[in-house]
Amino acid sequence: MTTDKPPAAATAADHGAPGFPSRNILAAASVVIVVLDQVTKQMVRTGIALYDSVEVIPGLLNLVHVRNTGAAFGFLNLADLPYKRVLMTGMALVALAAVGWFASQVGPRAVLARSGLALIVGGAVGNLIDRALVGHVVDFVDVYWGSVHFWAFNVADSAITVGAGLLILDLIRSPDDVSTAV
Repeated sequence: MTTDKPPAAATAADHGAPGFPSRNILAAASVVIVVLDQVTKQMVRTGIALYDSVEVIPGLLNLVHVRNTGAAFGFLNLADLPYKRVLMTGMALVALAAVGWFASQVGPRAVLARSGLALIVGGAVGNLIDRALVGHVVDFVDVYWGSVHFWAFNVADSAITVGAGLLILDLIRSPDDVSTAV
């Protein structure tokens, strides 16, 4: 007579299975993103005057000090809305809650998705701290080509973008790739 583990026990065991990052490791990655984001933003606040620019790679990269009071890519940045700080913080909290709920639905073997979500959570928390405490997000990486500038961004934005890319990769992979991805 054989006894099989119930699905819940098998799933719990997978969290510590070799080759699959544990929730603790992914949580630590999120914390590292938040800390790195906040440290770099503080360095910009104290080291670069508002709206000033420091050339790093001529014709390609500057460090700048700008404030984004809106959403991603400066959306609503110039809008003068009543209670804008509360609105933007509330929207960020709702988005973070949605990401958290989605993360709770992702299985332990979905390494790309779980890693992407860890980056997204870290970035979202980093930007949420700014919105809640000072009413704007500090952006400082200015990538440009000639006179064409991309939107300025920060460490949190980079983590969110890379995390979203990992989620997309996870979506386009076939289910059979999960076992070979580790």
